Amino acid sequence: MPIRARWRKRPGRATAGALALAALLGAAVAGCDAPADPGAAAPAPRAAHTRGVAAAARHPGGGNTEADLRAAVRRLVAGGGAPGAAALARDGAGTRFASAGFADLRTGRRIHKSDRFRAGSVTKTFVATVVLQLAGERRLALDDTVDTYLPGLVRGHGNDGRKITLRQLLTHTSGLFDFAADQRVARRLVGPPPGSGLTPRRLVGTAVAHRPWFAPGAGWRYSNTNYVLLGLVVERVTGRPYAIETERRVLGPLALRGTSFPGTRVTLPAPHGRAYTVRPGSPRTGGARTGGPRASSPRAGGPNGPRPADLRDATGLRDTTGLRDVTDLDPSAAGAAGEAISTLDDLARFYGTLLRGGLLPPAALRRMRDTTASDGRYGMGLFPVRLSCGVTLWGHNGRIKGSYVQVVATPGGRHVLAYRLNSDAGPAPSAERRLLTAEFCRG
Repeated sequence: MPIRARWRKRPGRATAGALALAALLGAAVAGCDAPADPGAAAPAPRAAHTRGVAAAARHPGGGNTEADLRAAVRRLVAGGGAPGAAALARDGAGTRFASAGFADLRTGRRIHKSDRFRAGSVTKTFVATVVLQLAGERRLALDDTVDTYLPGLVRGHGNDGRKITLRQLLTHTSGLFDFAADQRVARRLVGPPPGSGLTPRRLVGTAVAHRPWFAPGAGWRYSNTNYVLLGLVVERVTGRPYAIETERRVLGPLALRGTSFPGTRVTLPAPHGRAYTVRPGSPRTGGARTGGPRASSPRAGGPNGPRPADLRDATGLRDTTGLRDVTDLDPSAAGAAGEAISTLDDLARFYGTLLRGGLLPPAALRRMRDTTASDGRYGMGLFPVRLSCGVTLWGHNGRIKGSYVQVVATPGGRHVLAYRLNSDAGPAPSAERRLLTAEFCRG
């Protein structure tokens, strides 16, 4: 469910490189029962209890039982193009974890609760939290211009950092072109060495070589450029890279030991599974897209793990040869817009603490959830997910090469769900919608 905005890119043919970069840095906003594009029709939501969903008693905390969660995660795998998926739910009654499919198609390893993975644009929530903390300390003001901290960096082709505020960067109302849509950047990322030389300032330079989509404050469109600039602002204000400042202010105090900002490091810290993307020219292989078989219960194929046929059956994929292993990846081009590595448990703890007011005072948290500037789409590093039962959740998701993740929570942060797939193909919208409805809508 990629972000769609009212302001479209100018018509043009997308190259393979541009599509690859979109997969690397594309973030998605999931409007589960309301279309992200105002002109699109929303698909009819499915009931929370349908065939294939366990009808067990509700979890005391208000969510599913563990069996319900496991069934919903299996549907994520069966309905999409990823070999494996996992979800972690936390509420007043405790923590539940479920996984389906495989973390590693070669060995048959399953996804573990402690596995590290690339979290993509979930990084933006961390950055927004730090910026709002600095604003609360009066070390910066949200209505300060970009030029106040980065003089001359945003200039040319109609771009002017003297007219763009930090508030507009946070809410994606700056109008700045998204560097991820630039084909020259895309070619650098898909060629060896991946991401070489793509520093934050060079990425901003690429963005401002394009005309803005609209005048600052005149519209809304998601742009990774905004948060790369915020990362540079944090560094200018504190004297430390945004990653170090986030570690000091968020990761350390919350003991998020599985979360890191890798910079140019291409490997994932242990433990981890593998990350996959669809090979260029290969059809998307998920059951929901091709009519392939739904996932069956995973079964071991002997002491050396499942056989290839078992892998296809268990993941719902017709042909696993269409997948390419992209576990090793240079995420430096994503930077403050999407380089984070994390675990489901860490992300659930972070979003729960944030929405309970553990990181920001009430006034700052209200600003973070104010979607006025985006016509209800996006606040500051958070967006609303509205379910058919009337529940509104808050969170963010991320898509980076080989990974899709979303974290959502009730407004007070007492009930959190974090889920992921080990492919950037993402889940089928219907399976994702059913997972959220079953977890947060009481029957």
